[in-house]
Amino acid sequence: MKKSLFTTCYLFLAIISLMSQEGHMTITSTAFEDGGPIPAVYSCKGDDSSPPLTWSGAPEDTRTFVLICDDPDAPIGTWVHWVYFDIPAETTGLKEGVPSGADPSTGGVQGKNSWKRNDYGGPCPPFGTHRYFFKLYALDAVLVLGSDATKAKVEKAMEGHILAQAQLMGTFKK
Repeated sequence: MKKSLFTTCYLFLAIISLMSQEGHMTITSTAFEDGGPIPAVYSCKGDDSSPPLTWSGAPEDTRTFVLICDDPDAPIGTWVHWVYFDIPAETTGLKEGVPSGADPSTGGVQGKNSWKRNDYGGPCPPFGTHRYFFKLYALDAVLVLGSDATKAKVEKAMEGHILAQAQLMGTFKK
């Protein structure tokens, strides 16, 4: 009886493990590891250009992606570094240095960050080490928002449309 119960539990856990791996979306960068330091070139101390990012494992019915980068450690509350939405479903990453503007060469729309600009603004903490979260969402919809969209407006529009999400976190100290 005990052996049968053990076998059943083992098989159940194995099936759950396999199911959780199926469709598991990931986001990575060749510039830094998850939890590691972001190189200065991608900050206000460097070129302030966006780091290269790649992703995989999006569900088949993904229509668009949303990428939000923010710093929850900012002294005045979460500071939004990048809002990028309606990224085409066939996109599997972004090259280093995505140009500013509402419709970059990769497609999609860059919304307003906390500097009220339509681009990536790199880490620039006033003091200490801060965490920067690159959050990727696979959606079953096109948001069709204008370039004046903020993180809050994009998150509201995403409600009920998120198929999968992934996160990459880097740190930076000035």
